Amino acid sequence: MYYKLAPSILAADFCNLGLEVSTVAQAGAEYIHLDVMDGAFVPSISFGMPVLKSLRPCTEAVFDVHMMVEDPGRYVADMKACGADIITVHAEACTHLDRVVNQIREQGCRAGVALNPATPIHVLDCVLDQLDMVLIMTVNPGFGGQKFIPYTLDKVRSLRERINRLGLKTDIQVDGGVSAANVRGIMEAGANVFVAGSAVFGGDAAAKTKEFIEIFKGYES
Repeated sequence: MYYKLAPSILAADFCNLGLEVSTVAQAGAEYIHLDVMDGAFVPSISFGMPVLKSLRPCTEAVFDVHMMVEDPGRYVADMKACGADIITVHAEACTHLDRVVNQIREQGCRAGVALNPATPIHVLDCVLDQLDMVLIMTVNPGFGGQKFIPYTLDKVRSLRERINRLGLKTDIQVDGGVSAANVRGIMEAGANVFVAGSAVFGGDAAAKTKEFIEIFKGYES
C-alpha cells in the first residue's frame, strides 16, 4: 500500500500561508488539505475560493479540498475553477449524495465522501464504487487540535475490509488527532492518506513532514 501525507493548512501560519504550503510540499507532502467551513454545517468559518485560488500557484501538490459546508454541490464547479484536484463532501450534508458525487466527477476532480465519527459506513453502500476516497473523521469536525476518537479505528478496519472484498482501489483518509506517535496504528487499521494539522505545522513543518514520510516508507509494499 502507498501512503500519503495531507498537511492541513488550517493549522498553518496564515501570515505566511504560501510559504507554509511550499515548505511542506518541498519536504515531500503530496497533498495539501484545505478545510472549507461555512459556519453552518460546522460551527467555525475558515476560508473559501479566494484562498484556494491564491495558493494554487505556490505548488503543484494535489489540492485536497474538504468541504464542511451545507449543500456542497453548489460550490463544486467553483472549487474546480480555483484549483481543486480532490473534492470531498460530507454524506451528512448532501440530500442527494449520488448527484453530488457525479457533479464532482463531471468536473474532472477525484471524488471523496467524508463521514463524521458517529455516521456508519453503510451510508456509502450505493456510492462506494464511484469514490476515489473516503474520509473517516476521527474527531468531530469544525475545530483543529482535538483528540483522536479511538472507536473510529473500527470504522477504518471495516471500510478497508469492504473495499478489499469488492476489489476497489479507494483510498481511506483519516482526519483528526493524527500524529507521528499514533499514525502507525492508523495505518495498520487500513488508512493510507493522513491529514495532519498541528502535528505538521506546530513546529518545524519541513522536519515534521519528513518524519511522517519516513514512517510511511517502513510500511510501503
